[in-house]
Amino acid sequence: MSLLEQIMTIGVVVIATMTTRFLPFIIFPPDKKIPEIVSYLGKMLPGAALGLLVVYCFKDVNVFENNQILPSLLGGIMVVGLHLLKRNMLLSIAGGTIFYMVLVQVVF
Repeated sequence: MSLLEQIMTIGVVVIATMTTRFLPFIIFPPDKKIPEIVSYLGKMLPGAALGLLVVYCFKDVNVFENNQILPSLLGGIMVVGLHLLKRNMLLSIAGGTIFYMVLVQVVF
């Protein structure tokens, strides 16, 4: 990639990022009421995204192999347990992932 192509690529990325950051404030100014559908989506999408992540995490697990199902279930239980205890999503995900990787690499 030439220098000009690199500069153009960086420029396109900057413009796209700025557009996604500023567009909501332009479309929905603070002095106007937010439409009901946007408020509804704001309430429903976080839960839907987490549900999608759970399905994605367990989609390739073979339930007939103990070497696959047990670390996955224990990792999932660890995520839920940490989240119920600490209410910190980053800690829950990181702790569950580290626990799962230790199980897969050392135990199983």
